[in-house]
Amino acid sequence: MARKQAKRRVKKAPRQIKLPTLNLRRLVAPVVALAVIVSTYQLSTMALDRQIESLEISGPFQRVTALQIEEAISDEIEKGFLGADLGTMRRQVSQLEWVDQALVARRWPDRIQVTVTEQVPAAIWGERGLLNTRGDLFVHSARHVPQELPRLQGPEGSSSDVARRYLAIREQLIPLGLDLREVALDARGAWEMTLSNGVGVRLGRRDVDERTDLFLDIVADIITGRAADIEYVDMRYGNGFTIGWKSGVETPAGENEKGDAEMLASRGTD
Repeated sequence: MARKQAKRRVKKAPRQIKLPTLNLRRLVAPVVALAVIVSTYQLSTMALDRQIESLEISGPFQRVTALQIEEAISDEIEKGFLGADLGTMRRQVSQLEWVDQALVARRWPDRIQVTVTEQVPAAIWGERGLLNTRGDLFVHSARHVPQELPRLQGPEGSSSDVARRYLAIREQLIPLGLDLREVALDARGAWEMTLSNGVGVRLGRRDVDERTDLFLDIVADIITGRAADIEYVDMRYGNGFTIGWKSGVETPAGENEKGDAEMLASRGTD
């Protein structure tokens, strides 16, 4: 029998991995340069920084005082001309109750300028709150409430929605010689408003936009001509509305109302 020759295993030489050599000069040079730049900036900042010598405050002040503004940013002023954080100063001034907007700037060599715009109250919210022209609640409990302002009310967090509806309706009433005195949203989601002539308007919870359009298209003209005789208008009817006269009589009317109320069978309200 032929013998099988044993095959010799040839040992392979171990693979050598050659690591890249680091050029320390190339690595150190940028680090040193960066350190020099940072050190130079810090030394320059320390050399240029100085105490704030004057604080210039400008704006048409009626509710906010210069002393309130100075106290709000006193901690930042103590940090020096360059050390004071302008963003922090602006936020601190903006948080004052009657401040709407604030701008803060450095004026070389040692002066800080603060320009303030005050809030403009556009409506009363609830009992003593005040809304600005954007519908934001900026004062929760005002010491003095201007009684000539319209009064809006609603559940907590609804001030913007009530303000938007007030502004939208008022914009269309003014050309008709009418204006709004109150707009209210109750906890159930029902809307009601009172005109400046004392006439109440009940819009309810459902189809509020459609009922508002009907009121503006038809009922507003009726009120313009007979406001002295009308106590309220109830828009919560599927086929029209009801006019409540000061004489105590209620007149249901249809959407085609243009003069005297057309008598219709009343449906339930919501």
